[in-house]
Amino acid sequence: MITAYLTFNGNTEEVFNFYQSVLGGELINLQRYGDTPQAGQLSREDHQKIMHITLSGPNGTLLMGNDHMDFMGEPFTPGNNFALSLHPDSEQKARKLFEDLSEGGNISVPFDKAPWGAFFGMFTDKFGIKWMINYQQNA
Repeated sequence: MITAYLTFNGNTEEVFNFYQSVLGGELINLQRYGDTPQAGQLSREDHQKIMHITLSGPNGTLLMGNDHMDFMGEPFTPGNNFALSLHPDSEQKARKLFEDLSEGGNISVPFDKAPWGAFFGMFTDKFGIKWMINYQQNA
């Protein structure tokens, strides 16, 4: 599965509430940075920012997103605030996709176990396209 993943500058919750009002569906998987093991390293303001959210819409539509944080790399501007998110069905496939697609690119989050229990990595490929690879066991 390949999904669009949108990044915003602190207003992701507002954006996804708007998209839900227009597109329908259900907001699922809402996770805030304040709920992560790294919360103690973040400002109080950053605790409320969205680490991950999914809009599950009609006809199998999935739209995912989060709020940009400094550790995620260069700041975004409208037009480059998206990534393609791949969700393979095994850790082996996820690692291979990460290694192959990131070759010659710039890795911003190495592929490893993530706070939400999945294996995850993020990079910009050699052509300037942002990617996220997420393998969630028992998903």
